[in-house]
Amino acid sequence: MKLENGKVILRPIEKQDATRILEYRGDKIANAYQGWIPENLEEVEIFIQKNPTDFNQPESWFQLVILEKATGNLVGDIGVHFFGEENLQVEFGITLAKASQGKALASESLNLLINYLFKDLKKHRIMASFDPRNIASEKLMQRFGFRKEAHFVKSFYQNGSWTDDVVFAILNEEWK
Repeated sequence: MKLENGKVILRPIEKQDATRILEYRGDKIANAYQGWIPENLEEVEIFIQKNPTDFNQPESWFQLVILEKATGNLVGDIGVHFFGEENLQVEFGITLAKASQGKALASESLNLLINYLFKDLKKHRIMASFDPRNIASEKLMQRFGFRKEAHFVKSFYQNGSWTDDVVFAILNEEWK
């Protein structure tokens, strides 16, 4: 599975991506709101090995990487969680390297992925769950027409402390 548009390419994570992923995912300041901040290369390699072989498998998380099309550089990743009794719901999480933020790469990547999930795979609902202090994620979800469905107080244990969690979602019929 490979998706691309004018700015980005989305493809499954591969072994050779490990070093680059550690570079940007290991940045504790830039990724303060992330649930996974790897400490070493071995941790990233184990994470990559656990990725399913097929996209769209029920009850699985599938990791894609984001490549900037103009340079071929790996600039981020998107985790895609397929869930629900009929495998018609999806959750995603996106991480972009700090140096690649502010270039519309997250927007381009999500637009590509969401279109594929709704139009090709006929998913019913797509959601994202994140720390409400992550204002950039909230603005991104609002730009895409996602609605805030929930705010859970101190419901997520992350990086040694309890934090709030918000859920934003959109239905297929609401997608433009």
